[in-house]
Amino acid sequence: MGRIIALDYGGKRTGIAVTDPLQIIATGLTTVESTEMITYLKNYTLQEAVELIIIGEPKNLDGSDTHATQLVKDAIKKLQKEFPLIPLKMVDERYTSKMAKQAMLDMGMKKKDRRDKKNVDVIAATIMLQDYLQSIH
Repeated sequence: MGRIIALDYGGKRTGIAVTDPLQIIATGLTTVESTEMITYLKNYTLQEAVELIIIGEPKNLDGSDTHATQLVKDAIKKLQKEFPLIPLKMVDERYTSKMAKQAMLDMGMKKKDRRDKKNVDVIAATIMLQDYLQSIH
């Protein structure tokens, strides 16, 4: 059984989370510059078996596209080209950034660390992945 990778893709940064090989636990992996995402994932997939990539689909509360929706669709095309054998699935990412910020507060993270957008991105990816795991089990 391979891992599942979750991507919280943004114009500048991409938060990346991953499951354990048994697909039980979602763990924040890292945040990379979005321009480096493909290179990072190529290196990662050389070391670890990946069964699925999920990527957050940005939507407004009413379900309409956001300003970031096209960015994600473009990223999906690149991912499908570079990783044709790994299925890709879009998942709803509404509220994940807000939930990530709340989680950082709940964890007692220092204000300086909460302001670091990299932390928000990787935690949002982790929340997205955990929600996905709960939906399939």
